[in-house]
Amino acid sequence: MKSFSNFLTEAASNAAKQAKKLGLKGDGHGSWVDTNGRIVGRTLEGELVFNSGRKPANETDPLKPGSAARQAVSEVPPPAVPSSASEELPPSEEQGGVEKTRGTLTLGFGRFNPPTAGHEKLLDKIKDTAEGGSYTVYPSHSEDNDKNPIGAEDKVLFMRKIFPAHSNSIVYDPSIRTIIDALTHADVQGYQTVNLVVGGDRQKEFETLANKYNGELYTFDAINVISAGDRDPDAEGVEGMSASKLRALAADGDFEAFKKGLPKAAKGSVAQELFNTVQKSIGKKAVATKEGIEMWQIAPKFDFKTLREHFVKGNIFNIGTLVENLNTGLVGRILRKGTNYVIAVTNEGIMFKSWINDIMEAKVPSGVVASKREVGTDSYREYVQALTPMEKIRSFINNRRN
Repeated sequence: MKSFSNFLTEAASNAAKQAKKLGLKGDGHGSWVDTNGRIVGRTLEGELVFNSGRKPANETDPLKPGSAARQAVSEVPPPAVPSSASEELPPSEEQGGVEKTRGTLTLGFGRFNPPTAGHEKLLDKIKDTAEGGSYTVYPSHSEDNDKNPIGAEDKVLFMRKIFPAHSNSIVYDPSIRTIIDALTHADVQGYQTVNLVVGGDRQKEFETLANKYNGELYTFDAINVISAGDRDPDAEGVEGMSASKLRALAADGDFEAFKKGLPKAAKGSVAQELFNTVQKSIGKKAVATKEGIEMWQIAPKFDFKTLREHFVKGNIFNIGTLVENLNTGLVGRILRKGTNYVIAVTNEGIMFKSWINDIMEAKVPSGVVASKREVGTDSYREYVQALTPMEKIRSFINNRRN
């Protein structure tokens, strides 16, 4: 059996050789960037894999006529060509951009934890916005026992049952964990424009984040962030039914009220299965204390006062804490605390601001579970990568100055 050090050395060596031939450089965190500083691929199981999911072909000389590598790098901005090179690259590669051969993609990205009747209206809005064109819905990968009781894969299965009219557009992709990942993927696919449909209360956040990185991590002619409409949280019936309320109802054991917040397609056994899954995940830990239900953990928007008290006292979300933005999926360490918000930075140097009711503490792996200790697996690699410190931080919170 190979030693762990040999495994890491060989894995790094193979990916590095492939990247070097394509003129890519490592960012120190398992990703590879082009000459423009854009992340175009990552190291998976010791091999270089592009954002599109493809691996470089066997022939990896980007300057060789007709080579498969030239086709591979057409998906991402190619490396600069030495002045001594006698052969010219195709126009799309000379310009350092992805050839835009497709029109507009309409995207949805959200927690859907659990899916509700309100989410059905969001998906309908996404489909209407697409006007018969392509649309994709990516459920986030956020998962914990309190605010995100359903795992990503199970969530997609439930959503396809609950929203049958949209089942083909609801996608589970382990590599797309954030809205930035979704936009980067759309860029690599060659879309010219993106319509991003979100809840009205999150429109400003997504608009700021998505457009600040346009031209940095991806390039579109336009990113249109469209509101799916505002929902009154105090309204009766479906209009006021949120995922937060459904989690609270599951914690209370109120199935009858819970199923009223689901679409018609989720009635019967599907509704019961969803209820049981949410209730089991929340468990006694989050719902039963001597004082009663810890609502600020399950549904913080319904007990923001208690949430903020814990924040101000330093019980949660302190400097250096690893947190996840539940709206965008971004994960980073807190650099600064405000009155009711934090500013954090990801390992890739992306800075983001989040209200405290929109984040959760992300767990740092302290080891590998027994079932996932095999050297060479993705689980082991992710654990090792989590131990790698950041190299640089790029701030996009404030406007850059010339």
